[in-house]
Amino acid sequence: MVAYRTVVVGTDGSESSFAAVESAARLAAACAAELVIACAFVPLRGVELSVAQDQLGAEAYQVVGSAPAEDTLRSATDRARAAGAEDVRSVAVQDEPVAALVRIAQECAADLVVVGNRGLRSLAGRILGSVPADIARKAGLDVLIVHTT
Repeated sequence: MVAYRTVVVGTDGSESSFAAVESAARLAAACAAELVIACAFVPLRGVELSVAQDQLGAEAYQVVGSAPAEDTLRSATDRARAAGAEDVRSVAVQDEPVAALVRIAQECAADLVVVGNRGLRSLAGRILGSVPADIARKAGLDVLIVHTT
């Protein structure tokens, strides 16, 4: 088995992504690896924000700026430590999720990226692409897609 040294996991604050964080934390703990938790966000303001919130509903937290990303990262870090990870750091990135995770993985010289499977089987995911599928295609390193839905 490959001993991973650096594991990157993405979270958007959803329960599904927190399940991926917990799985990544258990794996990082087993490998004595560093766990890097990343949260991508796209800040919007004014009318653009109102329209996005109306259209996104429960997913609107992803477009309101870095403060919710920081809250998400605090929660994710707490969950990761509770799952056994000791060497944990977090980063908020202003970018789309796939680009952010790929960039963070490269910058950290990660051995593994962990993502949840949300969106993988949805119609929108099949037509427009999903974060897990796009990460698997673009990361250029091992990707673990955790069953979280």
